[in-house]
Amino acid sequence: MESEMDLPTRAQVVVVGGGVVGVSVAYHLARGGVTDVLLLERDRLTSGTTWHAAGLMAQLRASETLTRLASRSLELYGRLEEETGQATGLRRTGAITVASSDGRMEELTRATTLARRMGVEAHLIGPDETVDLFPVLDRRDLRGGLWLPNEGVCNAVDATMALAAGARQNGARILERVPVTGLIERRGRCVGVSTEQGDIEADTVVLAAGMWSREIASRHGVTVPLQAAEHYYVVTEPLPELPSELPYVRDPDRYAYFKPEGKGLLVGLFEPVAKPWGVDGIPRNFSFGRIEPDLEHLQPLLENAFERAPLLHDRGLRLLFAGPESFTCDDRCVLGEAPSLPGLFVAAGFNSIGLQLAGGVGEALAGWIVDGHPAMDLLELDITRFHPFQATRSYLRERTVETLGLPYQIHWPFFQNRTARGIRHSPLHARLAENGAVFGELAGWERANWFAGDGPAEYEYSFGRQNWFERNRIEHEAVRQTVGLFDQTSFAKLLVQGPDAESALNRVVANNVAVPVGRIVYTQALNERAGIEADVTITRLDEESFMIVTPPTSQLKDFHYFRSHLRDSRTVVTDVTSAFATIALMGPRSRELLSCLTDTPLGNESFPFSTSQEMQLGPAIVRALRVTYVGELGWELYVPTEFACVVFDQLMSVGRDFDLRLCGYHTMNSCRLEKGYRHFGHDMGPEDSPLEAGLGFAVAWGKAGFIGREALERQRSEGVRRRLLHFAVRDPEAMLHHEELIYRSGERVGYVTSAMWGHTVDAVVALGYVDLPDHGDEDFLAGGDWEIDAGRRRFAAEVSAKPFYDPASLAVKAIETGEAVAATT
Repeated sequence: MESEMDLPTRAQVVVVGGGVVGVSVAYHLARGGVTDVLLLERDRLTSGTTWHAAGLMAQLRASETLTRLASRSLELYGRLEEETGQATGLRRTGAITVASSDGRMEELTRATTLARRMGVEAHLIGPDETVDLFPVLDRRDLRGGLWLPNEGVCNAVDATMALAAGARQNGARILERVPVTGLIERRGRCVGVSTEQGDIEADTVVLAAGMWSREIASRHGVTVPLQAAEHYYVVTEPLPELPSELPYVRDPDRYAYFKPEGKGLLVGLFEPVAKPWGVDGIPRNFSFGRIEPDLEHLQPLLENAFERAPLLHDRGLRLLFAGPESFTCDDRCVLGEAPSLPGLFVAAGFNSIGLQLAGGVGEALAGWIVDGHPAMDLLELDITRFHPFQATRSYLRERTVETLGLPYQIHWPFFQNRTARGIRHSPLHARLAENGAVFGELAGWERANWFAGDGPAEYEYSFGRQNWFERNRIEHEAVRQTVGLFDQTSFAKLLVQGPDAESALNRVVANNVAVPVGRIVYTQALNERAGIEADVTITRLDEESFMIVTPPTSQLKDFHYFRSHLRDSRTVVTDVTSAFATIALMGPRSRELLSCLTDTPLGNESFPFSTSQEMQLGPAIVRALRVTYVGELGWELYVPTEFACVVFDQLMSVGRDFDLRLCGYHTMNSCRLEKGYRHFGHDMGPEDSPLEAGLGFAVAWGKAGFIGREALERQRSEGVRRRLLHFAVRDPEAMLHHEELIYRSGERVGYVTSAMWGHTVDAVVALGYVDLPDHGDEDFLAGGDWEIDAGRRRFAAEVSAKPFYDPASLAVKAIETGEAVAATT
């Protein structure tokens, strides 16, 4: 290994951190042709947390993205020894996830649909077969398990050393005992690192410093919300009863895993109430370190785990280990270029599965750096999803208590975190709470998901109809038949202002924003491959001002996206989200209700769909947008925050005469799915084009020069091979969510992206991508028997290129009297 005396003054890419993730990034950069890669490790390779990794190598993860990354890691570790001469210790032992509750068994059953889609071999097995594969398990409460024969175990230190050998073989330099003390910034860009031995300039810096990453990043205004927590495992004395070859076992209902270790068992814990560690900072000299175990905390957790393998109760322990692992606030790792500091890429916060993901992450991040964009959809892991408050010590201390155990909890639909709540409130929050709102959390916002009425004001989770199903029906019918009020304050609002605003935006988005003042443009921002990077509405406020509205989860991503792409023009991008509350009034009687509070004419001629005007509403001047995300006549009212409550109170008072009902985001979702409105992050993303997503109408084909146009034109000329279609499943037992498989005449042709029960259509309505032979001719849609596989069974489905509710948008274009015109197919 090279010493600190060899410290260069410049490198093309500097990787900070010598754990398995950082070394994987260096390996893939060097193997990908980057000739000047330098990795700096503060002590020795693996000395942070990699050295004590349990070595489980899962392949099937909770999402497509994570499964792709984990599968790439397995493939990589399997070939490294032949490539480098250094063993990784990978053994394909197989793995079992066991279930001791009906809910867990349902989760495992549904997971098989993702496995089939991703080409992962997975088999549901019963209690007898589970015990046959791992004989020391107690079967009394077992419902069954999921057998994954190609998963296995790996030695994390050996894998890291093999990656390091491969990196060096391809020209990378690795320096140990060179602590990085900071980053070098110049003109708003990261251009190198500072070390105790001197500065090193670089074109790109990769921060992969594990649990130290948050502190390094925070000194430079970069948000990396991760917190270390105590992670426990024990290793038993030799157990003669153990067969020589066993898979490893996850028992998530007991928050435990079991892995053969030598002639004994390693028993690890993902406890539901964890202990944060190093809240005030991670000691700089913490290398190959351990934490003093908290036996009072550990004992009941171990006893619970040992109930799955009772023979362990009277066996000795060879090792009781407590060490730190870093966890993020949403249990997903942090990847990508820091939006506030270009030139700095982050790969951190792996939530105890760094070894499982490192191979795939290193490949993905290296490709991102070399090509200027990721080769796969990494949206769910992108660093731009985080807000600065999520990296504060108080927030992370509270949230980490819960997040360590989340991987082993049942992944219920509509699950809500319990900790670190009440962070961001709409000015209407108290009024919604007084009216029975049951809040969910998104990007820190407390949002009314449903209104409980006289029922219980908390979630009762299941994979079927949850306890708020009937309340959703009542709210849904109000939107369709009378009028509903939604608090949409959490949606982000960006102002783009300046003499170049029109021309600059037209280079970035696919639709044409050169429209009259007051017009609203629905559009997407595309990448060079024609994938969708942002899904927004843009309202022209005046000749030099536009307002962009985007989902809460895209607030920082889109702010930095538009700011960076408009940087060379005479424009200013300002985030004004907190300046306005947004009240959406939706339904066939919304015009009548609103007319009682304003003198502004609201008829179709004076206030057409997709236009905006300022209006006087009681004592407030508000900006009203005639748009909808639920498929009805309606207005979104952008109200200065200080006037929000008085406007709300007036709407509620007048609304009594129009059967106004408060509605939550579950109702927004069920209504938008009936109407076929897309959701960014589920139904479209960076790997989906507007043509594939059915959004070709939002492309200004006559406009030259927008990003992605050439790729989109090629696709239009050649025809799409996949397309987002509408599905309806009328079986009352069906309850779909996403990732279910779509079949046509017995052949798998696609998958569901989002779904929910549509109360007007009286069916589960879903959107899903389908592979289209012959460019999707009508015979393909009309012919064949369509089914959707939800795991336990397949449901007969109807398919349509158009939405099942109001395909002609007659309700959206409602007649002057405000009477509902709802055309269902």
